[in-house]
Amino acid sequence: MDSVLVVSSTAKGKDFLSEFLIAHDFSKITTVQSGGEARRLLNQKDFELVVINAPLRDESGEELSLMVTEVSMAGVILIVRSEMADDVSAKVENYGVFVLPKPLSRAMFFQSLKLMAASRRRILGLQHENAKLQQKIEDIRLVDRAKCTLIQYLNLTEPQAHRYIEKQAMDRRVSKREVAESILNTYES
Repeated sequence: MDSVLVVSSTAKGKDFLSEFLIAHDFSKITTVQSGGEARRLLNQKDFELVVINAPLRDESGEELSLMVTEVSMAGVILIVRSEMADDVSAKVENYGVFVLPKPLSRAMFFQSLKLMAASRRRILGLQHENAKLQQKIEDIRLVDRAKCTLIQYLNLTEPQAHRYIEKQAMDRRVSKREVAESILNTYES
């Protein structure tokens, strides 16, 4: 993960988090001091990780962490006072927000960063797989529409229409989708 947004109202918290992230090979670190600034920045730019050191000047940090999960694929770490950690965690953990108690141990923060990176890689892999499956479904629908068109206009049976599309794809060295699009352009235009 390269691009990180650190949201911390205190200079001490911002400096600690930034220095720690730089020491662990995070290169693009942006820091802001309030939830409002973070929201404006999140609307303009994508981040891979957002670290929120709560409370913020203008809010508790919980709302911001939930907003980040709704509008982006960024991993979110919310750092709160230890006495509030369990309550806050119960509210935000179902949205994929990691909650860490203060005072923050370096080992726990490092481990959280590693877990966040692993989770993000897995989610991106699943998202890529989902996109591929959606494309296959769309291709199947398009080919089925083309088969129905061939059945309607050329009086072919379903197996004959299927064979026609497959043969055209092999002969022309194109995908069945391209053949289906050509058929639909010919008969539905």
